[in-house]
Amino acid sequence: MIYVDADACPVKPEILKVAERHNMPVTLVANSGLRPSRDPMVTNVIVSAGFDAADDWIAERAGPGDVVITADVPLAGRCVAKGALVTGPTGRVFDVANIGMATAMRDLGAHLRETGESRGFNAAFTARDRSAFLETLDRLCRRAKQA
Repeated sequence: MIYVDADACPVKPEILKVAERHNMPVTLVANSGLRPSRDPMVTNVIVSAGFDAADDWIAERAGPGDVVITADVPLAGRCVAKGALVTGPTGRVFDVANIGMATAMRDLGAHLRETGESRGFNAAFTARDRSAFLETLDRLCRRAKQA
């Protein structure tokens, strides 16, 4: 199963393409409307507008053999702890070896933004990010199917 933190996810079409190639079902989870899909392998889940509701829904279900796509570091940490394979939309893999550092860097960035030391601009999403994501997702899907 592929779980997608779908609010503001820039790689939904790529996810569906790779999932189809690997014959893996996809669940898109969001707080707001998603475009319906006619594909029987795609499920849309709309959760309440509560804080972290989509994250909680995914974290409760993800586990070994699942792939999770999220840019949310705390959600990535929760899913890694449960044995899921996790990547961000830029192809950055989150795993037991790097989730601690990713969490620390996220917290540092939040602190710097709160104190005004950083304006917190995110880099633009590039074609290189999209390509890295496709490569990473394909690799993670193969690993998930072996699990």
